[in-house]
This record gives sequence, C-alpha cells and structure tokens, in this order.
Amino acid sequence: MIKAILIFNNHGKPRLSKFYEHYTEDTEQQIIRETFHLVSKRDENICNFLEGGLLIGGSDNKLIYRHYATLYFVFCVDSSESELGILDLIQVLVETLDKCFENVCELDLIFHVDKVHNILAEMVMGGMVLETNMSEIITQVEAQGKMEKSELCAFLSLCRPLSFSVPDRTGRHRLGSQGLRRVLCRP
Repeated sequence: MIKAILIFNNHGKPRLSKFYEHYTEDTEQQIIRETFHLVSKRDENICNFLEGGLLIGGSDNKLIYRHYATLYFVFCVDSSESELGILDLIQVLVETLDKCFENVCELDLIFHVDKVHNILAEMVMGGMVLETNMSEIITQVEAQGKMEKSELCAFLSLCRPLSFSVPDRTGRHRLGSQGLRRVLCRP
C-alpha cells in the first residue's frame, strides 16, 4: 500500500503532499523535512529505494523516489508494493503531467494544484494503484476539466448581469456578464 506521495524541489519546498494515513499537520511537515534530507543527500548513482525515515516507522516500509530536473517524486510504501512497479508509476505520473501541461515544470505544480490532484486521484485512491494507462488517465482528467468548465458556464448564465472593468493598455473597457461568458464559455 502507498502511505504517502511527496513532491518537493531541490530546496525541500513541498510542491505536493498526499498522505493516505492520518497524521497531524506537524507530523506531516516533519515527515516531509526528514524525507527530503534522506533523499537529497544520496548520490545520483545510488539505488532509488531507501529504507528508514519517520514515516517508514516499521522495518517493512520504504521510500521509492526519482529525481527529475528540480523536483523529487517520492512514494512512501509498505513491503507489499513492488519497487520497480512504483518506479514505473512515478514515470507514468511524470509523463502524464508532462502531457497535461505541455512540458511540466515546478510552477505548473504550484499554480495548477487542483489539476495535479485530479491526475493523482485517477492513478491512486486510498493508497491503492487504480490506473497506470496514461491515455485513460488523460481522458478522465480532460473529461473532468470539461465538466468543470460547463458548470462554470451554467453558473454564469444564471448570474444576474454584472459589469466590471478590465485593464487594457489603451484604457479601461467594460466587460459585462455576456462578454465574460463569451470569454470563458468558448466551445
């Protein structure tokens, strides 16, 4: 079972953390710090499997990680998970993020955290791997995005007419609810 999924940058700043067991916020922060220190001090030519750490707690738990550019992708798992299977899952996650964001970077994880969590939810639920087919994951995430957009458009059509100013280089232009619907609800 997957206990947690952590993504942090080279400086230890968490960019995503998903725990599948309950911990206090202080404990989660301590786990992230300790995991970063354990993983970041290892050489690039050393195995990507690591036993130990606060989250690990028991002798049958381990950290499995990959380092891509400025980000560490770390899965904290128990002994029932295959190390190579989790490495493949990390690869699928990174490739899916890359397709969804067209060359994913750290800023995508910061500014589109909801979409990243949707992608992760399609892959892992309750610590169990659900889907590893990248095409299926992308299809479901795109369907979710379309549904959210249609809900927003439906909400805007119910709103009473509103008007606000949008700054422009040449001055200020008024954009009412009709203009807003045209901008947001394009097919």
